Amino acid sequence: MDRAKKSTGDRELCFLRCLEPALCRAPVFHYRDGFLLGRQIAKAKDKPSRRAWLVGSVCMNLSMLGFFKYGNFLLENFQWILARIGIIYHPPHLDILLPVGISFYTFHSLSYTLDIYRGVLQPTRSLRDFVLAVSFFPQLVAGPIVRAGDFLPQLVRPPALRIGQFMWGLLLMTLGLFEKIVLADTMLAGSADRIFGYAGPLVALDSWLGVMAFAGQIFFDFAGYSTCAIGAALCLGFHLKDNFRFPYAAIGFSDFWRRWHISLSTFLRDYLYIPLGGNQVRPMRAAINLVIVMFLGGLWHGAAWTFVVWGLLHGSYLVIERVIRVLFENKPWANNSATRTLAWFATYGAVCIAWVFFRASDFTIATRMLGGMFGGHAHGDAILSTREILQVAIVTAFMIAAHWTLRESNIETAVTRLPRWAVTTAWALMASAIILTQGTSNAFIYFQF
Repeated sequence: MDRAKKSTGDRELCFLRCLEPALCRAPVFHYRDGFLLGRQIAKAKDKPSRRAWLVGSVCMNLSMLGFFKYGNFLLENFQWILARIGIIYHPPHLDILLPVGISFYTFHSLSYTLDIYRGVLQPTRSLRDFVLAVSFFPQLVAGPIVRAGDFLPQLVRPPALRIGQFMWGLLLMTLGLFEKIVLADTMLAGSADRIFGYAGPLVALDSWLGVMAFAGQIFFDFAGYSTCAIGAALCLGFHLKDNFRFPYAAIGFSDFWRRWHISLSTFLRDYLYIPLGGNQVRPMRAAINLVIVMFLGGLWHGAAWTFVVWGLLHGSYLVIERVIRVLFENKPWANNSATRTLAWFATYGAVCIAWVFFRASDFTIATRMLGGMFGGHAHGDAILSTREILQVAIVTAFMIAAHWTLRESNIETAVTRLPRWAVTTAWALMASAIILTQGTSNAFIYFQF
């Protein structure tokens, strides 16, 4: 039996060893200039041919994403349009199993294609390196979006290991799990779920606390995963860029998107906003470009119109902010402390309003939540207990205070300034809290994207 298993394993290993050279000899995959460049494309130096290759590659990537993630969404909207014009059509519901993290590894593949077209990256000649760049497991299922231009060079010339790198990676993983399991799931998720799942009208206090709970939950959930991914990669010898930079200390929406989901915002900026013209076009065209980019950013998050509205709200915020800057940026009162505080308050409040559409499963729930937040339910219900109110308020206050304290810094700098005993104590407390509360944890929110 052992000999048979060993023989089977040897055959599988031999097959894998032969796979890369076989693929590399195929003109579809490899020809002199690198992996995934066909024979005609490698020879072609003219711009139309390169553009045709780009369009084909992008369409191939996006078609898979479109089928798995947006297939039923497109059919449902097609049915709705036909019904509006009097045509009754009942398309079949596709029983599609959405691959975990499909949006992220699609963007990984796109970054490789687009960077080669832009001339900022040379095609790799190794199938192994390409597959590893697309499917590097720590960040595969929920980000951050790692560009091929940042990751592939580390496979060619591995970064030099630093003293304490492995321990720092473990500390980041502990911090990420603490953010996810203790803060997001144990402290905030219950209140957010109760508020958004309640079928009746709510008073303003509970409505706002529910939205603030979700604002904290999604930050700790997503930033927690990104921190775990960065820490795990660091333990393996790879360096990934930060994906969050204390976003709830942002003053203005441009600042918010420089701090929130940085890998996505820079991806959309470099590969969509700038090719559309960026800031080098007329103001009206630049505003339309912003709205287009944020519309697609919202749609990327999920196949639902609530995500589209979330993206359009942020696009509108960015346009309004740009108009305000043009009108008032040079005023003497524009940069004093009171104005900056007011701008932060408006930014945080507007972001929370947009989170309503991100969290709500449909527009009925979103409308009911907004009505409660702005006093539309004078006789609404108060369902949060005093403990839950204090829990959300305390976690939110500490989160915002930490973001403001570290606004111009980063976690590594802050930790290195602390004495070793303080770091050890905080690490032990986080690990203990994870062990005590891990039974209440849920899947990461961004697994569904």
